[in-house]
This record gives sequence, C-alpha cells and structure tokens, in this order.
Amino acid sequence: MFPVRDLRRISALRLAGLFLSSTLIIPVVASAQQSASEYQVKAAYLYNFAKAGRWNSQALPPGSNLIIGVLGGDEEFIRVLRDTLGGKIVNGHALEIRHLRSIEEVRFCQVAFFRSPEHLPRSSVSSETSNVLLVGEDKQFLSEGGMIALLFANGRVTYQVNSAALEKSNVSYDEAKTATDYPAISPESPRPITFRVLPDYPKIAATMKLTGAVQLQATVRPDGTVKQVRVIGGHPLLAEAASRALMQWRYEQSSRETTESVRISFGP
Repeated sequence: MFPVRDLRRISALRLAGLFLSSTLIIPVVASAQQSASEYQVKAAYLYNFAKAGRWNSQALPPGSNLIIGVLGGDEEFIRVLRDTLGGKIVNGHALEIRHLRSIEEVRFCQVAFFRSPEHLPRSSVSSETSNVLLVGEDKQFLSEGGMIALLFANGRVTYQVNSAALEKSNVSYDEAKTATDYPAISPESPRPITFRVLPDYPKIAATMKLTGAVQLQATVRPDGTVKQVRVIGGHPLLAEAASRALMQWRYEQSSRETTESVRISFGP
C-alpha cells in the first residue's frame, strides 16, 4: 500500500491564480455553475501541480513548452483548461494543453491527467513515464502507480499524493514551493456566473504579506459580459488584481443591464 498524504481543508472556492497547499479542499459552486466551476478548480490544481514539479533539462529542455496532456474526458474540459491556463508561464516554460488520443502519447508530456478509469495505468511508474507527473481522477489511481489523485465528491475537490510513486519517478515534486494564500470569491448578488477567473495574488502583495478583502461592483451587460468594474473598498494592489480578473467574467444572459456585487478575499 502506497503512503498517501491526506489534505487539510479550506472553506472557499479557490481557483486559479492558482493554488496549492499540502492539503486542500475546495467547495464548488452548485446548480448550473457546478460543471464550469469544477472544471476551473481542476484547471487550477493542474496549474499548481505543474508549478510544484521540477524536471531535468533532458525531460524539459530550456525554452520548450511544459505540456499538460489530458487523456479521456470531453472537449469542454479541454476548452476550459485552455481558456484558464492559456498564456501562463511556469518556471520559464509556456504551458501547452494537449488532448491525448492514446496512452502512448503520455510520455511526451510533463503532466498527464487521466480523466477516465479505463485509462488508468496498470502498473507502477515505468521507464517511459518516469519523467511524467501522473494525475488521475480515481482513488484506485494511486494504488495503480499514479502520483496524484484529484477527486471530486460531495461538491468538493480534493487531492492525494502517492509519495512512493513520486520517489520512483524522475520528477521532483516540492509542495513547499506552492502558494497557500489565494483569493476566495463570494458573489453577493443573484445573477448566476457562468465563467469566472480568479485574480492572481500580486507578487509584491505576497512579499508584503498583504491580505484582506476587496469589495467590487460590476456593471454587467444583457449578454453577460462585464462592462465595467467599480472598486468599493480594499487595498489598491489587491483591488487592481481583482478588477482585472472580474472584467473577464461571464454572467447568465438577462433582459437588462445589471449591477452585481462581489467580495474577493486574499489570504487566510
């Protein structure tokens, strides 16, 4: 039985500026927003798994793309993954998202996400996958040699790590280098959100150990796009990051323009 580290719980939806801690559980918005929110949460996790990984220059040459491959699942997840992570740079490498068509393509990735149980690896880490961070969506994944299991249950996303499988691989995975203070979003108006982007936690704010909440009001067009954002309160550094993210949100279509309130908290 592989040793698996359980994760401590946190209480809010915390997506992509994108987070990780040694233990993490994130509630997912319910009803019509659940699928999109779940996908975005998983995209956030994958981003931070990539940030926590270290590959040698042979597995990840300087200037090359860091490839996150997805085996199985639907095209909608791939779209959300590309929309959420597009343009991100991890340790000097641009992220590239690939929808894999066969298990043989896994070896060309740095991170491989197995979305269907039938695609689970049936043996522990092999020489062909020793340079790949293997992430799956099934508890059985860890006992089959997977390195990280990303699980969704009871409206929450969790993950578990197989330390033994990681030690056998050529991937160095350092959870201590992942960020722990990420924004929590609290919509305070009834219009449903169909797509959201978490603000990046500004590096200068992290250096200053700056935390706190930002109160925002968004003017939303009938088609659901955000027309403008007004800052009601909060530190200017945090407010700028929060406003920039909110401008990218999408709400449900409506017969009229509306004003939506949002509170975004940075830090614990």
